[in-house]
Formats: sequence, C-alpha cells, structure tokens
Amino acid sequence: MKTVALPGGERVPGLGLGTWIMGEHGAHDPAAVAALARGIELGMTLIDTAEMYGNGGAEELVGQAIAGCRNRVFVVSKVLPSNASRAGVAAACERSLKRLRIDRIDLYLLHWSGSVKLAETVAGFTALQRAGKIRYWGVSNLDLDEMEEIWALPDGNGCAANQVLYNLGRRGIEWDLLPALAKRGIPVMAYSPLEQGGLLSRRALRDVAAAHGATPAQVAIAWLLQRPGVIVIPKAAELAHVAENRAALDLVLTPSDLAALDRAFPPPQRKVPLAML
Repeated sequence: MKTVALPGGERVPGLGLGTWIMGEHGAHDPAAVAALARGIELGMTLIDTAEMYGNGGAEELVGQAIAGCRNRVFVVSKVLPSNASRAGVAAACERSLKRLRIDRIDLYLLHWSGSVKLAETVAGFTALQRAGKIRYWGVSNLDLDEMEEIWALPDGNGCAANQVLYNLGRRGIEWDLLPALAKRGIPVMAYSPLEQGGLLSRRALRDVAAAHGATPAQVAIAWLLQRPGVIVIPKAAELAHVAENRAALDLVLTPSDLAALDRAFPPPQRKVPLAML
C-alpha cells in the first residue's frame, strides 16, 4: 500500500474507500457493508464519509463495516458548513460518533465553507482535539485564498488535509493550490477520481489501459496514486469494484503513458476556480 504522510508525520493509506452516494436508503445495505469490509481486508483502511451522505446513512454503514476492526481503520468524516459554528461542530461530531459507533474520529473535515467564519470552525475543531473527540482536523473544497485565511489563524497550522475534486479532467489545483499545500506538507484527498464515470470513455485512458491489460478506471486511479502527497478515495459499493480499484496500486504508468495522458488532459496554464461536484 502506498502511504501518504500527514503534517505531523503519521502515514495513512494513499488509496482509501469513499462513501459518497452511499446510505441513501438508510443503514440497511449489506452489499455496501460487505464492499467496505473487503476493502479493509485488502489494505484500503482509510474510509471517507460525511454527515451529509445519506443524511448520516453512510456513516452508519461505515460503523457496521469497521465493527471489530476499528484499530486498523483511519476514519474521515465531514461536518456541514451549516453546523460549523463552535457549538454546532461539537454537536455534529457527537452525532457522527454515535452513527459511526466509535469514540474518536481520526480526521474531521469542514465539508465546504459557508456563512460561519473559518476562525470559529477552527476554534471548534481545536476544542474537539483537546477533548479527544478527533485526532486531526482539515478542510474540503477550499481554494488557496481560504487556505491562506486558515493558515493566518492562531491554530491554523493544525490543518492536516484538504479534500478536493481532483482527477485527470480536473487539474486546476496544480496551478497554485497543490504546490502551496505540498510546501506545508499537507496532503490532498482526491475525491471523484473517475469524475463519476465520466472519464472512462476517453480514448487516451482506454489506449493506456489496453497497453497494460488494465481498465480505464485503474489508469485514472493509478495516475493519481503516482502523484506525491495525494490520497485517492474512490467509492466502491460492490465487491468487484473494490477489487478493481485495489488493483490500481499494482499499475505503474510509464513516462510515455504519462506524456500521452498530459496531451489528452493538459495541466492548467492559468488560475481556474476550484471545481466542486
């Protein structure tokens, strides 16, 4: 398993399990729980979820999947901006802990910025750390200007990750956000690495995949895995998809492959707004 260092030095899996669009029908989804459990068995022991996903249903599914193996799993969850006041984030964290059936979240993220001042959210995160409710805190969907606002805060250097939309077709963060995070040793968590399947029909991906006897999805994930400081969190609610994603770790793209992908998916030539899904 590729690992990625957090700012404090702890290393976490570079390939994890996403749960976006899971739990939409509540906490009864044995297939999804089985897929998450299989991912853990295969070494993808970082699981990303959020209170928003399935209105808490995804967190409940994660809680079922990690029962009995909590000490092997790095749990990431996210708080909605509407709950991100100092008091609100504490209450939201308690609700997430209950659904996850754990006593501490490993990494707790602000899902995106809203009307609550970032300083207040960071103060809430810091209080949760001191209370032992979370180990690390971070953000999601924040561009460089908001990251600079975070870093200017008294406790802003505690930010441990930024989860953003990043894939071959969405490379805008490479212009300024990714280098700024890398300079501070803050990893990117890349969500929607397949653009919800939208990348898979692209000819360049299919050609590289054919040359390696792989799938386009594996190529798209492998491309991200070969980038330093990037954690990839594809969703997989079926056993076959979990196995397919795990196999991307064994795919090594050559310089020729990377050049072909750069031609098909060019890096940014200017600043572009941060993309979200």
